[in-house]
Amino acid sequence: MLTRIILSNFKSFKNRTEVDFRKTNYTILPQNVADNDVLKGAVFVGANASGKSNLILAIRLLLDFLFKERSIDSGLFRCLFGDGYSFSIEYSFFIEDCDVDYSFEIDTKKKFISEKLFCNNKIMLERIGDSAKSYIADAKGIAYDRQDVAEDALFLRTLYFNTKFSNNHVLSRWMEYLEKSAYINLFEHEIYSYGKEKMGVSAYLNREGCDTINNFLKSFAFGQTIEYTHGSKGSKYTIIAGKDEEDKLVAFRREGLGEPIPFGEESSGNQALLRLLPVYLSVISNGGMLLVDEFSSGFHNELEELLIKYFMVKSTHSQMFFVSHSTNILSNSVLRPDQEYAISFLGHEGSNINRFSSQQPRNAQNIEKMYNSGIFGGLPNYEDSVYENQ
Repeated sequence: MLTRIILSNFKSFKNRTEVDFRKTNYTILPQNVADNDVLKGAVFVGANASGKSNLILAIRLLLDFLFKERSIDSGLFRCLFGDGYSFSIEYSFFIEDCDVDYSFEIDTKKKFISEKLFCNNKIMLERIGDSAKSYIADAKGIAYDRQDVAEDALFLRTLYFNTKFSNNHVLSRWMEYLEKSAYINLFEHEIYSYGKEKMGVSAYLNREGCDTINNFLKSFAFGQTIEYTHGSKGSKYTIIAGKDEEDKLVAFRREGLGEPIPFGEESSGNQALLRLLPVYLSVISNGGMLLVDEFSSGFHNELEELLIKYFMVKSTHSQMFFVSHSTNILSNSVLRPDQEYAISFLGHEGSNINRFSSQQPRNAQNIEKMYNSGIFGGLPNYEDSVYENQ
């Protein structure tokens, strides 16, 4: 599980910024903490363009560079108003009672990459430019040169795909954890899963059927179910997917309504929910990280609360990191103060992050009101004087 991330000169984060995902001394909501004392997730709130999504991006980059994009277009990620041409990200995980620390630094001018990997403070991999040394399979170290070390890709990726870390149980489990992760942007309808199985709605329903999703909907009395079929028959009309055998359609069935509603004609909120549920339920069951941008896009406040609470209760070693504009979830009945972070953009100094627990709010205090009063930062500073003269 992810325990910490440190950004330097990355996107809107000009200064070194550390974000910790280990529990603090709060005792409320114990179900939000895994048995290894790592938090099961966190929310990032703040004004528009404050840098919230950049934190999700920083976590996602490791997944993209390992499992998706071989070549790194490094110029997209350094802070444009920062000092120098390099940016770096450090990741810390807790896997099988072992601290796994991995970091990389990229010089966007020279296409220079350095990497380091440690397990319980023992060096496993060190790379400088086009040369590297791995201690994973041999304690004395195996050296690699430019024939093996691509200048525009992580060497960690090369080692993993060549060896699968078959001789190192902890690193193998670490990669399994990462590969089970998924990213979804509910506003832009973007979904990406990093394992072998696709998590789009049709792909998921082809593989798993409707039962898991329908059981979830029924358990909370949503008053609707879904169908995935060649044709959906109503009292007045029938929807046909197509002439070919493999053609199927997704339709909603609402209680008290005799007609099926095709996916494309459903509300944007129901469409967003059905896009989310395959990756959401899979990460809960299998482990990994669920990264959600624009979590509040299309959802009622109470639905957001329900989804967060369900994840925290049902997951064991999964994590959910998400961006939201809904302040109602900033509640001690939904999330702990050490799971809540406010992001502020401070002009030339870039983005700044404040963990709510650093202000030591008491369990009985109204966290939402404290946030809206500006105690934690992360609020927009719009001028409303234009209305005073009306």
